[in-house]
Amino acid sequence: MKHKLLVKLVALVGIIASITLVLAGCGSSSSSESNNPSSVEKIQKRGTIRVAVFGDLPPYGWVNKDGKRVGYDITLARKIAKDLNVKLKFVQVNANNRVDALNSNKVDIVLANFTVTPERKDVVDFAKAYMKVSVGVVSPKDSPITKVSQLNGKNLIVTKGTTAENYFTSKQKSVDLLKFDSKTQQFNALKNNRGVALADDNSYLYAWVKDNPTYTVGIKNIGPNQYISPAVKKGNKSLLNWTNKEIKKLNKQGFFTDDYNSQLKPYFGDEVKPSDIILPQK
Repeated sequence: MKHKLLVKLVALVGIIASITLVLAGCGSSSSSESNNPSSVEKIQKRGTIRVAVFGDLPPYGWVNKDGKRVGYDITLARKIAKDLNVKLKFVQVNANNRVDALNSNKVDIVLANFTVTPERKDVVDFAKAYMKVSVGVVSPKDSPITKVSQLNGKNLIVTKGTTAENYFTSKQKSVDLLKFDSKTQQFNALKNNRGVALADDNSYLYAWVKDNPTYTVGIKNIGPNQYISPAVKKGNKSLLNWTNKEIKKLNKQGFFTDDYNSQLKPYFGDEVKPSDIILPQK
């Protein structure tokens, strides 16, 4: 009899211990989210959202001659801050330190022309896309590069951490890459003839050649179509869910069409149509 009671008591203790662990796990998850410095709750309590942006990438994110931040991504950042009812703090980044800015909690969200790739999905969480792009190649008009075979054994200029770098590194290994830390550096290198061509997002190149008419986008599309999305730190479900709802709402309201018309259209030539950039409204 005593043996049976002892067995039942041990079983009861085991059940209680299991329930305690489950409850502790739930509490830990909740606590982890509440302690996340980039959760929606913490951002609103702080009263400021920190957004990673480019400072030298017209027409997406740059500082104009009056010292004001402007561009397609910048307009979206201001709208997000307004809808969160918080102030906006810009944190300028380069292509190769966008992930580090999130992981070190220097920023809450990245709006820096960030292309979604499988590799990046492993280290950040992407929200719904708000723009589509593909890689293009720009070169001098008097010696245009119109097919990839012309790049074999030649120097192609790219910015570190970009989709263009990733594509040519993995898919076009016969091309020699000359890598730079910023957009400004890469275009200066092209103008100084340090490479036969430069690869970057095609829509950005269309804008650049409009201001630099001695160059042409000889290869307009290479590789698959890709998408630009906001990025948050891996596991930040609070801000990810809020941003997904925000992107969906803004899309339905026609925000991105208005953003295109005000920020991108004046900088593109006739080669680009709104449907080349903006995703369909859903």
